[in-house]
Amino acid sequence: MHKQILIHPTDRVFVLTGAGVSAESGLATFRASDGLWAGYRLEDVCTPEAWERDPWKVWEFYSARREAAFAAKPNPAHVALGELERQLGERFFLCTQNVDGLHELGGSKNLVHMHGELAKSRCEDDCGAAPVVDTRVYGSLDEVGRCVCGARLRPYIVFFGETPLELGRIQDEINRATVMIVVGTSGSVYPAANFVQWARLNKARTIYVGPEAPLNAGAFTVTVEGKAGEALPGLFAIQ
Repeated sequence: MHKQILIHPTDRVFVLTGAGVSAESGLATFRASDGLWAGYRLEDVCTPEAWERDPWKVWEFYSARREAAFAAKPNPAHVALGELERQLGERFFLCTQNVDGLHELGGSKNLVHMHGELAKSRCEDDCGAAPVVDTRVYGSLDEVGRCVCGARLRPYIVFFGETPLELGRIQDEINRATVMIVVGTSGSVYPAANFVQWARLNKARTIYVGPEAPLNAGAFTVTVEGKAGEALPGLFAIQ
């Protein structure tokens, strides 16, 4: 059991999560040797060029990701973060790099998915239409729906080389935060890996929770090593 970390009455908490949080729910992490991306070249399934070249290969990949994510259940880490939000109310904000919906199932409400969401699709031409809820697991490209403008729907996923979502809001929340908690992310994917540095500029306390030290470990004032589902429950004491 790790020593409890105090959250003071004046604190505003910003949480950043990565794939390590959902790994305990059975979803493979990006860089695992036996992980989800094994057997797939990044360039073939998660870039704008891949979509232009072979949209079905992209949809085949993300349909498989949907199938796995929709079968998964939130683990104690998701539930612990949902409970922390319940206690802190509007002083809590969660930014996740994950595209599954497990944080919501764990009770989180005030959150953004900076890399998109598996359960939605959007216009491939970015015509301005809002993303639509789409939970289908497609068997062929012919089954994929069309936007109101007539263009094909593509996964509501931020491909490599594209700009993450809601960066303005994320920056505003970091600027207000007095505590940043980073959970289950390696510190290798940008711009998310920079968030802790932004928080440090504002003198925020920075806390890392994960099974091993991240690449940017030197930016954290506290490091708690362990699986998120084991370390997070009871880690924070609300004053």
